[in-house]
Amino acid sequence: MRLLMFPLALAAALSACSLTPPLVKPPLPVASKFPNELPGLAAPGIGRTAADLGWRAMYGDARLRQLIELALRNNRDLRVATLNVDAVQAQFNIQRATRFPSADLSGSASRERTSVATNGAGTMPSIVQDQYSIGLGMTAFEIDLFGRARAQSDAAFARYLASEQGRLAAHISLIGAVADAYCAELLANAQLELAKYTLTDWRQSLELTYRLKQAEQTSGLEVAQAEGQVATAEADLEARHRAVAHARNALILLIGTELPADLPPPSALDDQTVLMQLPAGLPSDLLLRRPDILQAEQALVSANADIGAARAAFFPRLSLTASLGYASSSLSGLFDAGQRTWRFAPQVVQPLFQGGRLKAELRLAEVRKSMAVAEYERTIQTAFREVADGLTGSATFGRQINAQQRVVASAESRLAHSGERYRAGVEGRLELLDSQRQLYAARQLLLNLRREAIGNAVALFKALGGGLLEDSDAFAHLPSRTEVR
Repeated sequence: MRLLMFPLALAAALSACSLTPPLVKPPLPVASKFPNELPGLAAPGIGRTAADLGWRAMYGDARLRQLIELALRNNRDLRVATLNVDAVQAQFNIQRATRFPSADLSGSASRERTSVATNGAGTMPSIVQDQYSIGLGMTAFEIDLFGRARAQSDAAFARYLASEQGRLAAHISLIGAVADAYCAELLANAQLELAKYTLTDWRQSLELTYRLKQAEQTSGLEVAQAEGQVATAEADLEARHRAVAHARNALILLIGTELPADLPPPSALDDQTVLMQLPAGLPSDLLLRRPDILQAEQALVSANADIGAARAAFFPRLSLTASLGYASSSLSGLFDAGQRTWRFAPQVVQPLFQGGRLKAELRLAEVRKSMAVAEYERTIQTAFREVADGLTGSATFGRQINAQQRVVASAESRLAHSGERYRAGVEGRLELLDSQRQLYAARQLLLNLRREAIGNAVALFKALGGGLLEDSDAFAHLPSRTEVR
């Protein structure tokens, strides 16, 4: 047993050498601050960002909250991401096991018959021999002189950490996708209701045109215009029905199951209340709060460790094989003192000629590290752009919605006056038709703007790393939710 402990002590003494280069992260390839940061939300005294906010505090709709819970339990993409973490963890455990010697207990028994040659005539005599053995052995354990096995283990561990960050990124993306799909369904329903209301209004206008035609106060041209307008509204209504079905199907796919019947009733798009003003902090905060950036960082760590393993492959590899046991020709005497056996067989292998394979593997590891650096920087730049876009939206959507509400009010006033003048015979059908179409388009645009404003808040929350926490009181200092109206 002392013989087998010697390789362990030798491995511990010689495994400190490492050829892995020190990891130097590139500087942030973005500006030092975000544009359009709302005043007061990023003040030094606050010290929190949207990543500290739980998604329940972000989304106040009870139905949406239950949909997110269903998705976190049933979504297949998130399940695959979780299983991928388990798979990479198993790969890491396999790779880590190579740094430790493996001991095997073996036993064997054999019986052999051999013939013995004689000088005289006659039959050949035979001898039957028995052999029994039992032993504890270690086979080809590599002493990690230059850190090759350690570098491979470090690379595998970094890949495991990257997969875990990938799962967290999938978690955040799923919550954002459910919120976005839910708002898309609300928009489709709102547009459907608007289409129904508009069709009813335009049919009433058509009936009025029919009566005016019968009274010979209008021409057949105006009747044709009114009929075309109603047909257009009917076609648009069918398109809105289809949009509602598509939005529902997309939401069900994200949820991963059919929608339960006991869900709270949906709120109208106009009644959605979400946090529209989210503090972004500094770009450097994203390095700690965005799982996709942390995933890219661990991929860089893994690629850097692969360089160490590729460098170590140029140097000698020392492996040990040792065994300790008993061997005897009789089973009853197998464990007698005189039957003890041992074997110690170290081996050193120095690569001499590999046809350029080792150099190519080192070059490949270096190129992959350069790619990982570029991917790390690109991920940071993408995150910065997403946050900057979200902050720009937060700064502009409110004013745009207010302006569009004035457009709708103006269009409603114009339609009222056009209707009065048309019924009085002062203006023709064309002016009324144009007023109706303008109001319908203005209302549709207002709905789209409200949907985009909520979508912008959802995207900004996700871009800042929000969604990992379920509950949080981190935003007690912020104003109450801003209603998107």
